[in-house]
Amino acid sequence: MPFDPASLRYNAEGLVPAVAQDHLSGEVLMMAWMTREAVAKTIATGRVTYWSRSRQEFWIKGETSGHAQHLVEMRVDCDADCLLLQVRQEGPACHTGRRSCFYTAIRDGAEVEIMPPSA
Repeated sequence: MPFDPASLRYNAEGLVPAVAQDHLSGEVLMMAWMTREAVAKTIATGRVTYWSRSRQEFWIKGETSGHAQHLVEMRVDCDADCLLLQVRQEGPACHTGRRSCFYTAIRDGAEVEIMPPSA
């Protein structure tokens, strides 16, 4: 039976959080939002498509930067209100040039940068 994006539980704005994870290493790369249509586009094309809340438009990851995300597998959590996207990432996932958007840690009460931008 084909997956129906309407089966997900979206928030009041019609969005569902999506966590992108490297399919080989398990590294968490980023988190962004998807609409029902973004989920459908991602499944149909294999290119991860998100919804930009600031620009109010779809964005295909890597369309302008070249740092594309190719969907390997989409997983739905137990409450159907969050997605885990296992992806093949080309280049950095973060707009800052880092492999992951999670490059800051809180250690001993201080914010510490733990990952420099890619060379």
